[in-house]
Amino acid sequence: MVATPIGNMQDMTYRAVEVLKEVDVIACEDTRQSAKVLNHYGIKKHLISCRARNEKQSAPGILKLMEEGNDIAYVSDAGTPVISDPGRLLVRIIRDGGFPVIPVPGVSAFSTLISVCGFPGKSYHFEGFLPQKSGKRKKRLTQLLEREESFMIYESPYRIIKLLQELVELDSERICVLGREMTKKFEEYPEGTADMLINHLEMENQVKGEFALLVSGEKKG
Repeated sequence: MVATPIGNMQDMTYRAVEVLKEVDVIACEDTRQSAKVLNHYGIKKHLISCRARNEKQSAPGILKLMEEGNDIAYVSDAGTPVISDPGRLLVRIIRDGGFPVIPVPGVSAFSTLISVCGFPGKSYHFEGFLPQKSGKRKKRLTQLLEREESFMIYESPYRIIKLLQELVELDSERICVLGREMTKKFEEYPEGTADMLINHLEMENQVKGEFALLVSGEKKG
């Protein structure tokens, strides 16, 4: 399971590059997206698709290739596989098939944002993507806000304003740090209440790219 950059191609580890060069086959969440990373490092391998929609069908075929003696690496579109990305079912099938699953660690949006938040406490809850339906989203947000530890949510540019508005309604005093375009040229990590972050995004017209939002376990002050 090989971690790949979440934006900046220079964040690929030496080990990850060597592993991808040495394996026989690379399974990918999206072969087109992974091809961009592989081409950057001059890696040419046979690629097979293993994404959320076909993981159940693809994983047994990957296991069969391993039974035939092939070494296989798995990469998601960006970051560490399985963290709000496909790969969990593949890992289970390979482990149940009697093969070891080896992590090749690297960058993830989760650890990247935590490293710059400066929030108190030593416990963080990783939530990932919330349900898309409004009622379920608000119910889960309410549950998360009742917890003592900080929590992290991933969100798309199409719903980030809506998410922040829901936070304003539920707890307007809670401090958040927003990661936008992390590791890329225009990366930024604004901090403030959800209302302050909405104003920032609207003023800067920066509702683009994938977002990670870390919500503090403590209220302002």
